[in-house]
Amino acid sequence: MHLGIRLWSYVRKEASQGRKAPIDPFTRERYKPSASLGVPLGGMGSGSISRGFRGEFKNWQIIPGSCEWSPVMANQFSIFISRNGGNKKYSSVLAPGQHEGIKKSGDQGISSWDWNLSGQHSTYHALFPRAWTIYDGEPDPDLKISCRQISPFIPHNYRESSLPASVFVYTLVNSGRERAKVSLLMTWGNSIGGISHQSGGHINEPFIGRDGVSGVLLHHKTANDNPHVTFAIAACETQNVSVTVLPSFGLSGESCVTARRMWGTMVQDGCFDWENFNAGPCMPSLPGETLCAAVSASTWVEPHGKCTVAFALAWSSPKVKFQKGRTYLRRCTKFYGTSERSAVNLVHDALTKYKWWEEEIEKWQSPILKDERLPEWYKFTLFNELYFLVAGGTVWIDGGSIAEENTNQNNSTMIMNKDARIMSTENSSMDLVAEDSAACTGMENADANGVPRSLISQDNSYDVGKFLYLEGVEYVMWCTYDVHFYASYALLCLFPKIELSIQRDFARAVLFEDRRKVKFLASGTWGIRKVKGAVPHDLGMHDPWHEMNAYNIHDTSRWKDLNSKFVLQVYRDFAATGDMSFGRDVWPAVCAAMEYMEQFDRDGDGLIENDGFPDQTYDTWTTHGVSAYCGCLWLASLQATAAMAYHLGDTTSAEKFHIKFLKAKPVFEAKLWNGSYFNYDSGMSRNSRSIQADQLAGQWYTASSGLPSLFDDTKIRSTLQKIYDFNVMKVRGGRIGAVNGMYPNGRVNDYCMQSREIWTGVTYSVAATMLLAGMEHQAFTTAQGIFTAGWSEEGFGYGFQTPEAWTVDGHYRSLVYMRPLAIWAMQWALSPPKAILESPKFSTDRIYTSPLYARTLDDDGLRKRTSKSRCFPRTVFHCAN
Repeated sequence: MHLGIRLWSYVRKEASQGRKAPIDPFTRERYKPSASLGVPLGGMGSGSISRGFRGEFKNWQIIPGSCEWSPVMANQFSIFISRNGGNKKYSSVLAPGQHEGIKKSGDQGISSWDWNLSGQHSTYHALFPRAWTIYDGEPDPDLKISCRQISPFIPHNYRESSLPASVFVYTLVNSGRERAKVSLLMTWGNSIGGISHQSGGHINEPFIGRDGVSGVLLHHKTANDNPHVTFAIAACETQNVSVTVLPSFGLSGESCVTARRMWGTMVQDGCFDWENFNAGPCMPSLPGETLCAAVSASTWVEPHGKCTVAFALAWSSPKVKFQKGRTYLRRCTKFYGTSERSAVNLVHDALTKYKWWEEEIEKWQSPILKDERLPEWYKFTLFNELYFLVAGGTVWIDGGSIAEENTNQNNSTMIMNKDARIMSTENSSMDLVAEDSAACTGMENADANGVPRSLISQDNSYDVGKFLYLEGVEYVMWCTYDVHFYASYALLCLFPKIELSIQRDFARAVLFEDRRKVKFLASGTWGIRKVKGAVPHDLGMHDPWHEMNAYNIHDTSRWKDLNSKFVLQVYRDFAATGDMSFGRDVWPAVCAAMEYMEQFDRDGDGLIENDGFPDQTYDTWTTHGVSAYCGCLWLASLQATAAMAYHLGDTTSAEKFHIKFLKAKPVFEAKLWNGSYFNYDSGMSRNSRSIQADQLAGQWYTASSGLPSLFDDTKIRSTLQKIYDFNVMKVRGGRIGAVNGMYPNGRVNDYCMQSREIWTGVTYSVAATMLLAGMEHQAFTTAQGIFTAGWSEEGFGYGFQTPEAWTVDGHYRSLVYMRPLAIWAMQWALSPPKAILESPKFSTDRIYTSPLYARTLDDDGLRKRTSKSRCFPRTVFHCAN
């Protein structure tokens, strides 16, 4: 109750300042599952628009952290068909089914259009980043229509994948005996979702581009001083296809050209006046007025002939502004500049390059689609869960903020002189602690108000800019790290340079401290925003990279999983890419993160202890003493740190962490192993004996990274079989996923909300762990529960909005969530990267334990060192061949 009151007060305070709280359960009714969603549009990081399987353009996320769920119903494709000299005519909006608010009598707007499709013969097929809609015999029984939607999501291509554009390729097949004149129409409202189209000041203008690409630009004036957005809708004129436009029409009788009048022109003529291309920009729209545009593409289709017509949509929003004022340039501006008219070049390239996009997408997807060992549902879900990398509120910038870049240019000499004593010419800000650990506080690099300056590195090692993605559209925090632990496999598989860039961001954050005060809502106590040595929960919300830890329910500097997860991800990425410069650069942060965790080993047994509150990603599920989840992660991180030190040539650290691992492992097994699985924690409550689905998270990462198993195979397989038999098969017969907690008597753990939930991403990670242990049948059965409940026709209808969690009876929590990207951990387990398969296997036998180190062991383990070791040891790194 106290938490609820504090959270309510915090949400209201943020709202009074025009901001959203990162977690707001009080307005949840805005976020309702819609079974009509489909593949979203565009690439990553330039804003997104989703498209429902019935053709609606909805879930607008052009402004960072803001999602407008409702469709803009003026945005449609329509068709007009004339046969036999005009004696037979068909016309319809290509939107099957009934739509709310349509067919108002006497309306001058879109209700006056022909909404004739029943949808009985229409089918939708989705395989991200493409989708296909087939209109078979509607509205003309002798014309088969298909629409292919293509977006430039191309793995390992860091240019095309950043582009805010999509192409819609219509294929028309005439099975009749008469030639048919067919006109396809694309209409678009000057809007970024919600009621933005009624705010006034919007302008439309026609354009004629290169290579037959013509259309309309829609300049949108955003509210609240947000950067402008310009849409471009266009079609490609060819020898067989002619393109005309209507630059502006409205939805009311006060408009010069109404939607009704526009529709009548298309029914009558199948095109617009060519002179419209000379109209120039229209007058700015008035408040309350809806401004729309239309592009028509007309062709003849011969009897038993086929014709193709291509449309494109692009939007230019060069600047991205966060709510506390900092503004950045989006990644795509690196290639298209910052002009409002860059949308013209975007639609041109989309219409002239989409065939190449498709070739690249097919090269990527075909090996998986053709693999007969893989179930069909798995292939479908594997690709479609990637929707989140577009529709999950992603932001991809090209560098530092605009203001910072200007300041840096004006003061470059002063900055170079000031920082020369602590900045390495090779490793930029990562070497801050090499000379003076006090620099880790970050307060020396604060502005006049004490606000830390940017943590964004200026070296841009991978030339991919910086990338953010939300935890979810309801939990609005950028790059939430305990969840990224699960989701990161997708980025590492498909865009590894982005993954390494994110890890560098967190590595810099580990060595940084922000002493501004924050109130933690669960306890009501105050603490500092970011503690040096602790991995932040997230990169922030309203001012990412500058104001981290938007999450303020618990003090995450006391969480027991974040630091271990950082070390495990760093080692996995290091092993998978073989990037030695990455390893050297982040090694100081790895050391600092591990040293920070030593404070939580309070009894000196080598294991960290939990503190009797939910101090890990399960932030309502309390743990006491040693826990299976955090303890297993800790064991794995000790082994990973030893391995990383060995590969970097730091033999002293390799010895140190290897000995810590050898000490901690038998203690972990003695305290938690009960003969068939590891207890939830070492406490004495009923909850302590729970079977946790996620108890082998550390072993999952160990096996994924090519490291030796933490436990013997008998224990691993016994634990996984127990999870399968209880957490999976005893809940709806295995058709809903793995429940987080089960009591040994076969009942779902009802200790708290999270113990009785099925977490979609955790289920995928458990399945990946099973695959790595050679338990394929159990793995696919476990993961299929998420497909059945979330994606299949018999499920809950969560396609393209997979939530964080659901319960046995289907109640969901947090739609459109990051963690389900963990299905790519299954693909990683099935097809490990070449670097891990072919690299020499790390063995603890390679680490020599010196007599000096051996003498530091007593009956209770390692003695405390008299002087605190530095987080960046003065070691010369030698790269292992």
